[in-house]
Amino acid sequence: MLSILKSLRLLADPNRLRLLLLLEREELSVAELQEILGKGQSQISTHLAQLKQAGLTEDRRTGKNIFHRLKTQPAELLAIARLGAAETLFAAEDSDALRLVLRKRRDKMRTHFDQLAGRLGRQYVPGRSWKGLAEVLLQLLPPLVIADLGAGEGTLSQLLSQRAKKVIAVDNSERMAEYGRELARTHGVKNLDYRQGDLEDLPIEDASVDVAFFSQSLHHAQHPERAICEAFRILKPGGRIAILDLLKHNFEDVRELYAHLWLGFAEVEMERFLKRAGFRQIHTAVVHKEETTPHFETLLAIANKPPSAIA
Repeated sequence: MLSILKSLRLLADPNRLRLLLLLEREELSVAELQEILGKGQSQISTHLAQLKQAGLTEDRRTGKNIFHRLKTQPAELLAIARLGAAETLFAAEDSDALRLVLRKRRDKMRTHFDQLAGRLGRQYVPGRSWKGLAEVLLQLLPPLVIADLGAGEGTLSQLLSQRAKKVIAVDNSERMAEYGRELARTHGVKNLDYRQGDLEDLPIEDASVDVAFFSQSLHHAQHPERAICEAFRILKPGGRIAILDLLKHNFEDVRELYAHLWLGFAEVEMERFLKRAGFRQIHTAVVHKEETTPHFETLLAIANKPPSAIA
């Protein structure tokens, strides 16, 4: 009884409580716990040392990594801990972040074995290019109504129009919209409708498009979550949203250089936006990292509007 009371006093701290519940579900490294909790390495290490000293957790070394896990505990203690966690503001966020961390762990392992297999020709194969692959994928797409949201001068919109049934390009700049229209006229693109409008108040009818696409435009929105809700509104039931944006970074100069309002988005944050808007079957991944400073990373997010959803 004394040890349980001592453990409960230790878990009065919400951060240690969060740690305990995470380690009940999965053994994790300090780096992974940092990513989930958004806390510093020293703070997490201190909490882990206290939990280990109290006999609540243990660790094991695998190569250069040390993984922490929950030791077998009385059911009563775990029940009380879960109840306490349910009352915190972080329970749902921790679950989402844990899922992402575990998926990254699996992806890292898969990448490792991919690199071991078929080394010959991985770096260069004559005739293979991303442009060629993109052209093939475009031709495989069924004819869809696509909304290119934050379309800029409309280069991507014209590319999509090669196969789409119709492309509705939206940009908040009147001059950019006019330039896009003129470009479409010059190239004889008949199925591209360029409209001026705001990402948070789209000039598109409810449930009228099959795909809503943000390509490096969401970080220009005053309220990104509202823009995603607008995308949900214009999508047909069963439609899909695709977002390409920057992963969260600290390069403040983009505000002045490129008029960015947001310094990218974390995967958990993007998932939360999509879930709150009503999207389901959400998938996020970091799909590219630039080789030069400041090494921007590209975040991809794809999700579905449920077939029975109402805009």
